[in-house]
Amino acid sequence: VQLQASGGGMVQAGGSLTLSCAASGSMLSMHDMSWFRQAPGKERDLVAPITSGDSTNYADSVKGRFTISRDYAKNTVYLQMNSLKPEDTAVYYCNADIRVRGKGCSTYSSNYWGQGTQVTVSS
Repeated sequence: VQLQASGGGMVQAGGSLTLSCAASGSMLSMHDMSWFRQAPGKERDLVAPITSGDSTNYADSVKGRFTISRDYAKNTVYLQMNSLKPEDTAVYYCNADIRVRGKGCSTYSSNYWGQGTQVTVSS
């Protein structure tokens, strides 16, 4: 199973970007999915999670500006980012809990990370 993130880039303050993260490979189901970000010299922080029941939550710093959503048919999670600020500059990572087939008839859930996509917001 792989998570492929895309959609990053460079924008001016006030602009918008939409990030996508698509899961591929042999999987049975996807559960909670999230976006994290890591700015230079800082820890990786949770931006927004979305559950398999479509419940969402947001970091205070992005509330009202970012929207997380998912497309079950495409195994994809999105992050719509509006009114971007220079402090949003970071590498954005997607994360997902995915159930896969194990040995025999067993299944298990594992946590996966995407490779990261750079978002740069200039003032």
